[in-house]
Amino acid sequence: MNPSAPGANLPALRSHNAALVLGLLRTATLSPADGGMDSGGTSSGGTGSGGTSGGGTSGGGTDGRARGISRLELAERTGLTPQAVSKITARLRAEGLVEEAGRRASTGGKPRTELRLVSGARHAIGVHLDGERLTAVLTDLTGRTVAEREAPLDLGLPVESALAAIVHEVRLTAARAPGAVLGVGVGMRGPLDHRTGTLHRVTGFPHWQDVPLRARLAAALGLPVALDKNTNAAALSILAEAVPAGSVPTGVVPAGTGEVSPPPAAAPGGWSAPALVTAPAPGAGPGAGGPASGAGGPATEFDPAPGGEPPRTAESAAVRPRPAAGGLPAFAYLHLGAGLGAGLVLGGEVYRGGRTGAGEFGHQAVELGGVLCECGNRGCLEALCLAAAGRGDTVGAARLLGVGAANLVALLDIDRVVLGGRTVLAAPAVFAEQVAAVLAERGRSVPVGFAAAGPRAVAEGAALLVLAPLFGNVLTHA
Repeated sequence: MNPSAPGANLPALRSHNAALVLGLLRTATLSPADGGMDSGGTSSGGTGSGGTSGGGTSGGGTDGRARGISRLELAERTGLTPQAVSKITARLRAEGLVEEAGRRASTGGKPRTELRLVSGARHAIGVHLDGERLTAVLTDLTGRTVAEREAPLDLGLPVESALAAIVHEVRLTAARAPGAVLGVGVGMRGPLDHRTGTLHRVTGFPHWQDVPLRARLAAALGLPVALDKNTNAAALSILAEAVPAGSVPTGVVPAGTGEVSPPPAAAPGGWSAPALVTAPAPGAGPGAGGPASGAGGPATEFDPAPGGEPPRTAESAAVRPRPAAGGLPAFAYLHLGAGLGAGLVLGGEVYRGGRTGAGEFGHQAVELGGVLCECGNRGCLEALCLAAAGRGDTVGAARLLGVGAANLVALLDIDRVVLGGRTVLAAPAVFAEQVAAVLAERGRSVPVGFAAAGPRAVAEGAALLVLAPLFGNVLTHA
């Protein structure tokens, strides 16, 4: 069949149309309950985030406050016919992905029935391998974390031992899912090729070179697996953040000021990050089992506070970089932990480079003949930052990071710098203030902030690698 002939690609077209509809349903489901408006002016309200963790239909009310979107509005925003939208939503309801959210109060004529995503109908797992620890999150369909697990995991272990430990931890995370798990996303330090799922000469862990990590994990877990750099995964989580109407972004340093609002501290009840978290629904998922991790220490599991999501305040608002003059976002996520790297978002999309090597930010030479870096070169920014942090010179490490950030702003004309990583989050106010100060000193002032997901940014972004195709990649594009 001629692939360009009419009807030749109808299954793909139907999938594309369903993804458009699902993307709008996700946006409506996540809309703030306090009268927030989605992009087409639909008033949304109803229960707190994560109110649809099960698969049943909620009756909703008729007070105009149901959190959802009508079929007519779906047709208007997708350009599809109402008949096509009705068929798509009927199919999605039959698959348990969509439910009725209630009816909007009538302004004349028949009240519109609103639909919303059944957030708990499917789940994804995101894994962050930082070289020393593993962080795994279980998310619902909207990308909200419902459970989290941390465990020591040294990538310096022999490959087979480390793989067995990773598989074991992922299985334990999957066991928390009350329903089907769509797949596993993994974010780790590079360099690596996200297209083939193969690692290159990973900085500090050269024995992982040429390991087909994606294929090995998929075979062991029996689930689809996606792989990307940790910094790219975090950048995806930042792109997917939602800012509630009227909220004040957290951790943003306005250009030319020294005022810093660091990320919120962990709240009582087991919270370890502020944004978009719901309590997991009860029930058993896939079995755990698997080999013991042998990773050198106990694992820790976290659950959201009882009763669901904590109240949204200015301090718990998500941070999404805003482009200048209404353009698409262009920002850099700088991650300083066991290493130093960058996730680059240009034109509203993650930039990986033609050979997948973009973002090796830590290996720019800033001191000729300087200290030896694990990559084999001398004077790399990563080696200097880690050396400063290692001797307790937090201000010095932060100012060095600011030098690298200023270089990026000068080179790429980015709108914003977002900071993350274990070292940064141990002293967020110092890093935000000093990076902003160096940018100002060099005439490169742009706002400096933090990822709303805090230490979970990489893991949550890794889960989006699995979820994004279901929504037509709207989660990972501005």
